[in-house]
Amino acid sequence: MTSIYEVIKEDHRTHRDLMKRIAGTEGDSPERRKAWDAFYHEVKSHAAAEEETFYSKLISKTWGQDAARHSVHEHKELDDLMDELNEMDMSSPGWLNKFHKLEHDYNHHIDEEEDEVFTRAQEEIDEGEIENFGDRFLARKAEERKLVEEKLADHLED
Repeated sequence: MTSIYEVIKEDHRTHRDLMKRIAGTEGDSPERRKAWDAFYHEVKSHAAAEEETFYSKLISKTWGQDAARHSVHEHKELDDLMDELNEMDMSSPGWLNKFHKLEHDYNHHIDEEEDEVFTRAQEEIDEGEIENFGDRFLARKAEERKLVEEKLADHLED
C-alpha cells in the first residue's frame, strides 16, 4: 500500500529538481528542451491524477471543498503558464522570466499543499478511507501521461 501523501511529495521533489535543472540552462539548448519536456509531461500528468484521486476525496468533505477548489484553480493558472512557455522562443529573455514566475508560483502551490492541505487531510480523513489512493494516483498518472500530447493538440485546436 502506497501513501497518497508520500507519492505526491515524491513527485514534488522530482518537479523541484527539474525546475532547478531548467533554471540552470541557457537559451534554446538541448538540456533546456529535455528538462522542460520532462517537467511539462510530469506536471501535466501529476495534476490531472491528483485532481481525479486526492482532490476528489477532499471535495467529498465539507472542509475540503474550498481547499480542493483553490488547488484546482492554481493548477489551471500553472497550466496556462506552461502552455504560454510552450509557445515562446526558449532563447528569449521573456521565456526565462515567465519560467521564473511559473517556478515561484509552483513552489508556492507545492508548499501550500504539503504544509496546509496535507496536514488538515491527515487530521480529518481516516487512513482507511484513502488506503489505496497512492496506487490509484500512480495508475491514473500513467494513463494521463499517455494523454498529454493529445490534450495539447486539442488545446491548440481551440
